Amino acid sequence: MRGQPRRGRWSVVGALTGVVVTVVASCVVLLAPASAGANQTTTAGASLAPLGPGKTTLTYCDDGGVAETLDVDEPAPLPTAPVPVVVYVHGGGWVQGDSAIAPGSLVGLVAAAVEAKGWVVVSIDYRLAPRFPWPAQIDDAACAIRYLRANAAALHIDPGAVGAIGDSAGGQIVSLLGLAGRRGGFDTGPDAGQSSGVQAVVDLYGPADLTTTDWARAPLIQAYAPRAFGTTLGPGPAGSPTTDVLVAASPVTYVGAHEPPFLIVQGDDDTVVPPDQSVDLDAELRASGNSATLVMVRHAEHGLLPAAGGPETPGISQLAGQTAAFLIGHLGPSDPRSGGGRRSWRR
Repeated sequence: MRGQPRRGRWSVVGALTGVVVTVVASCVVLLAPASAGANQTTTAGASLAPLGPGKTTLTYCDDGGVAETLDVDEPAPLPTAPVPVVVYVHGGGWVQGDSAIAPGSLVGLVAAAVEAKGWVVVSIDYRLAPRFPWPAQIDDAACAIRYLRANAAALHIDPGAVGAIGDSAGGQIVSLLGLAGRRGGFDTGPDAGQSSGVQAVVDLYGPADLTTTDWARAPLIQAYAPRAFGTTLGPGPAGSPTTDVLVAASPVTYVGAHEPPFLIVQGDDDTVVPPDQSVDLDAELRASGNSATLVMVRHAEHGLLPAAGGPETPGISQLAGQTAAFLIGHLGPSDPRSGGGRRSWRR
């Protein structure tokens, strides 16, 4: 059953490279149309006016005066009908990072490809540990998705065609958005009537099971983990409450039937997130009858940086093409401005 932890696991997730957001006290929406590059602020409960082409920064949630923002990049010309949206959640070990998308990166190339199809691209910021420990990160990310759905008309997006892509901790967060559902406990707070689920997930080398023994071979992430979860990753003593926290933060906990399609990309020489994390998530999804594709990149470290032994295979350009094709294939027509029919798959 979706969202119900297996093997006694409960629900909450931690994002390895820091991307998610925690449950925010109030959601903030904008009053006036946004111009490219504008920063918008407003009061909770206000209506968001339609945006224009280009990038606009909006405040989507406000927890105790800590405003969380997202960047919306709308195509030109603006869509004449609702279009899919691709949401990026950054990594950073739950303790650092921001919404900026590097133009030449894998995510940057994918964003450019879907924008060229007339789609909307969103990139979110969220609260960071240790000031805001887990589950603040996933709470914020879920709040951001609900905010987008609540303001779908003003943002020209189709609320039934939301894709998510995240790297490292962000990969863990978007996997939770795809798998945990309401029973994960993240659909609380502003816009509670909206779902935080997504219709397609691209997990770039994200943690999948925070309780496994392979984390002993990942010293860098182990240095970050206590700041986010109050404990290192891996199995704890029998009955340890911290183990329950890690179980709840693990995407594999929630895998069931009828999950959204997953594309999982992992470097085979990754020393930050053990490659078996991606292998195991792919296997769990397939075993439950879901659509999952695992791309193991040879000679690639964490972040798909080059490792010794030869060229990265496949390369970034090829990965970007495959990732864009995955999102386009599962979320909508090749060009929404052409008036073509939309894909029928919906969560």
